[in-house]
Amino acid sequence: MGTQESLSRLPQMRLDELLEELQARIDAARGTRDRVHSLLEAVVSVGRELDLPQVLRRIVEAAALLVDAEYAALGVIGPDGRRLSQFLTVGLTPEQVAAIGPLPAGHGILGELIRNPEPLRLSDLSAHPSSYGFPAHHPPMRTFLGVPIRVRDEVFGNLYLTDKRGGHDFDAEDESVISTLSVAAGVAIDNARLYEGSQRQQRWLKAGAEITNSLLSGIPRLEVLELIARRAQEITRAQLADVCVPMHDTGDLIVELALGGNPDKRSGLVVPADGTLSGAALKSGGPVTTSGLAADDRYAAGPRRFDGLGPAVAVPLGSERGTARGVLLLARAEGEPVFTEEELEPLHAFAGQAALALELAERRRDAEQLALLEDRDRIARDLHDLAIQRLFATGMTLQSAARLVEHAGAAERVTRAVGDLDETIKIIRSTIFGLRIREEDAGPSLRARVARAVGEAGTALGFPPRLSMEGLLDTDVPAQVADHVVAALTELLSNAARHAHATRVEVALQATGDEVALTVTDNGRGIPEGGRRSGLGNLAERAQSVGGTMEIQTPDDGGSRIVWRAPLAGEA
Repeated sequence: MGTQESLSRLPQMRLDELLEELQARIDAARGTRDRVHSLLEAVVSVGRELDLPQVLRRIVEAAALLVDAEYAALGVIGPDGRRLSQFLTVGLTPEQVAAIGPLPAGHGILGELIRNPEPLRLSDLSAHPSSYGFPAHHPPMRTFLGVPIRVRDEVFGNLYLTDKRGGHDFDAEDESVISTLSVAAGVAIDNARLYEGSQRQQRWLKAGAEITNSLLSGIPRLEVLELIARRAQEITRAQLADVCVPMHDTGDLIVELALGGNPDKRSGLVVPADGTLSGAALKSGGPVTTSGLAADDRYAAGPRRFDGLGPAVAVPLGSERGTARGVLLLARAEGEPVFTEEELEPLHAFAGQAALALELAERRRDAEQLALLEDRDRIARDLHDLAIQRLFATGMTLQSAARLVEHAGAAERVTRAVGDLDETIKIIRSTIFGLRIREEDAGPSLRARVARAVGEAGTALGFPPRLSMEGLLDTDVPAQVADHVVAALTELLSNAARHAHATRVEVALQATGDEVALTVTDNGRGIPEGGRRSGLGNLAERAQSVGGTMEIQTPDDGGSRIVWRAPLAGEA
């Protein structure tokens, strides 16, 4: 009886096993169906975006979801093909990212996929020969799946996934799913880059048309320059834009225009031609790039003005090597993408158009200057031929009439009027002489010499001094006094750079009817009692030699203020 019951149960047991196996197959099929559905949704979601940063974010989020990974990242390979220029993460909080520090550059396991762009699965990250370990504050990770992303024939970057939930290893199916996603990601990235390129090209064309319209409307050169720099900054998403122009006497560059960041600290700085990104672009005649401006040892010369900045490009404003009219420097924040070839080509063309704009502005300025000089000649001729002759004739008539006047008081007034007419004729002749003076005949003006001295002092100080000038400096200040003014200014700026340890220097030059006054103020440590004063003694002697004075003052907020004065009729 027992044997018969056992035999009757066997078919039931086999049926249960078959049902369980069937259920497992149904569940597997349902899981496969759901996974395929999720993969299709991910592909559609990734392909829907056209903004490249959003596309990359969608890709890495979809990858983590498809294989149930706790952490995921997408590394974009830089132009050199050896390092990562971007690194997007999923699973790490902003606090964790900040605690870890700088993003990976592509060493260790991440670099393994760059060197060998093939799928890579690991059960234990630390066991691989290329593993370098993790930096401080980095969460522990064990399992790993890496898959390259190709855009056409180019390896754009890599997907990195770690720690499959539940403690499982990534399997062949996970690799197949992520590989399929990477193909769709490559197409989406290509579409986004093409769309971004077309949009960028439209923005460049619009900016070029805007500059052309501005030129035709006759706006000043500096406003054209600012428009060029601002549009380039906006289109390339740069954090700052500087325009440097060559200094013909030294061969260095001076920052004429600065946008973004701290423009007041950069404007007026002297930039060496050797050892700087702008100098390299000026010499090469083409764009020069760097992946990290603040940390690039090749361009470490000149004052520090790029701390915290990353990728940068310098483009000459002109096509001829060494004869460009200036250099446009654009820099992005640290961690931003490097400038690509697709960006450099339209930027270089735009810089060429900008150079043409500057040349047209200079030609217009020359034409206006020529018209002004011709107008001055006409006024001088009219004053000489008409006004002086009439005044002279009037004076002769009054002199003749004075002999016929019998009243003593009236005769004295006529004589005084004749004297006033003589003085008026002298003033008009002096004015005519001033109108006919050409800059090329008179040499560099006092204003130009002072501006140049202040600009050159920026290199030694590490920041540009502030400069203000008032009065008829180029006409009222005699040449001998002007030489003393420039010499005194150079000495005072040198003292501020060597001894004051200041962070702000202000220069004021003013010409009144009787004297010229040079004031140099700094916020440094002041002039100590009993310190060396040989330089200041020389300045005082220089002022006395032309009948002037020098005064040392201490502002209420600290530092020093030195006022150097000289009469306009300086002693010989």
